[in-house]
Amino acid sequence: MEDRTQQEQASPEVQKRIQASFDRQGLMAHLGARITHIGPGRVHIVLPSRPEVTQQHGYFHAGATSAVADTAGGYAAYTLFPEDTEVLTVEYKINLLAPATGDHLEAVGTVLKAGRTLTVCQLEVFGVEEDGARKLVANGQQTLIRVNKPEQ
Repeated sequence: MEDRTQQEQASPEVQKRIQASFDRQGLMAHLGARITHIGPGRVHIVLPSRPEVTQQHGYFHAGATSAVADTAGGYAAYTLFPEDTEVLTVEYKINLLAPATGDHLEAVGTVLKAGRTLTVCQLEVFGVEEDGARKLVANGQQTLIRVNKPEQ
């Protein structure tokens, strides 16, 4: 049975803010990643398999795996932040559990504890096959900080 928070959608305003911020990320565009779910405290990012995101053995590169995990957690936290703030990663640790293979990766960031200044997220990355079979290939934990938007 799927977790209810996985299906819950963030408000249209929050979804628009998250997507607009994501669209400004050069690295995510370069990798070909896209957001597939924005819920309160939970964001999913998909990274399609292609040669540019693999390492020498044909697996997804750990850097690409880590980048989508970090970004999913960051935006999961950002869904809970006030509109006049931004999010920055303070630190994260990721365990690569298995070679990352499949049609695409799905990174899932989930808020474990939201605070006034610091927020802690769980990071999970799944290798997903064309038939929908999923395998956990990486997991981790992340700390994020809420900061004021820079003055324009």
